[in-house]
Amino acid sequence: MPAPRPNNTDAYSMILEAIDIGTYRPGDRLVESELAERFGVSRTPVREALQRLETQSLLSRDGRSLIVASLDHNQMSELYVVRRELEGLAASLAAQHATAEEVRILREMVEADNALVNDPPALARANRRFHTQIHLASHNRYLVQQLDLVHRTMALMATTSLAADGRTRIAQEEHDRIVRAIEAKNEGEAGQALRDHISVAFMTRLKQDAETRRDEA
Repeated sequence: MPAPRPNNTDAYSMILEAIDIGTYRPGDRLVESELAERFGVSRTPVREALQRLETQSLLSRDGRSLIVASLDHNQMSELYVVRRELEGLAASLAAQHATAEEVRILREMVEADNALVNDPPALARANRRFHTQIHLASHNRYLVQQLDLVHRTMALMATTSLAADGRTRIAQEEHDRIVRAIEAKNEGEAGQALRDHISVAFMTRLKQDAETRRDEA
């Protein structure tokens, strides 16, 4: 019996993941036929997936073509403001509601990720898993949904702030502070630690963008 073909949800997930890991970067053109061949699906689910991604502003129009969207300075700033507050809320709720097993997983993630400080791309992937675990530990489905949308939009940034010199080790120290607060069930400290973490990441991103503009001048 042949294996079932991927449906439109699978096509959406595969294209989204390709954007997230940088296979397709801001400004890259997405061609329906090429995507169908790449992912082994028919053109119909690809077409529906592209429409969904466009509705979510992850793709934009360039004439008749769809391209991976990019964020301008104002959009990036707005995204970080929202992310900072939502992530802080998630950490506060995690300090209240996380199970002992969830807290243990967070601690194990921090300790395991310390081995990745010299590999920014790998640490960036681990970083997403860490934040997702905090979201889930908040035990608030509506907050998780909103943070999922925020993190999908973060994929539109061409580089990770962890690529900045020294940022990986500092980020890991910040993660440790967040988990220590959650372990202590200190809601206020957990929320503040995560908001501070996002603020530092934002400042790092701003410095990266300033350096890029200087190099292009």
